[in-house]
Amino acid sequence: MSSSVLTRPARAAGFLARGATAFARTAAPAALQQDPHAVRAPSENELQAAIGREVRACRKRRGMTATELAGAANISVGMMSKIENGVISASLTTLQALSQALGVPMTALLRSFEDERSAVFVRAGTGVEVERRGTRAGHHYNLLGYIGSSSSTVSVEPYLITLTSHTDTFPLFQHAGMEFLYLLEGEITYRHGPTLYHMSPGDSLFFEADTPHGPEQLTKLPIRFLSIISYPQGGED
Repeated sequence: MSSSVLTRPARAAGFLARGATAFARTAAPAALQQDPHAVRAPSENELQAAIGREVRACRKRRGMTATELAGAANISVGMMSKIENGVISASLTTLQALSQALGVPMTALLRSFEDERSAVFVRAGTGVEVERRGTRAGHHYNLLGYIGSSSSTVSVEPYLITLTSHTDTFPLFQHAGMEFLYLLEGEITYRHGPTLYHMSPGDSLFFEADTPHGPEQLTKLPIRFLSIISYPQGGED
């Protein structure tokens, strides 16, 4: 690749590197004081925050602005903003007015507070073997889990991909969303659009998946890498 031409991934990488450097200079002392295993104490306003998130999500799904919803529910725009941001606890009368304006049951506004959050635990070697477009002998796709709920607009699929044999041609994938690759073993040259990335263990690649992408050359077998795909619900092929 010519040094005078920067692709979108290269520009993004440079931007992220500069941002990370600046962040490290300004935020490193605070980060060192954080406990990654700390347990967050329940907040008194968790219910109102959950209601606020659900009101905003329902409003956006209906394509309404906050001003339009406030008018339909006969409340002020300021009150609408406070409810969506979880600053205040809305009365039952207000919640009923909002649910009617949104065309949903009032209980739907409590859904994100009452729903149990998903977690998927997969023991080593027990993932689900799946057939993906381009799967062939020596190419194994092991699905490690899936999370996508009615309260979320995004689905996430983590794969452990193993390549054990050389092939002359490789499939190019193209789908909605973002994809993250982390190479665990072997060496591979991976294509994203016109750009080739030679990856060794510990290297990662994060990219927009609507650009054609896929293995270009298997340099050192076997190759194992983690692929995490996130995409709008209903948008993956």
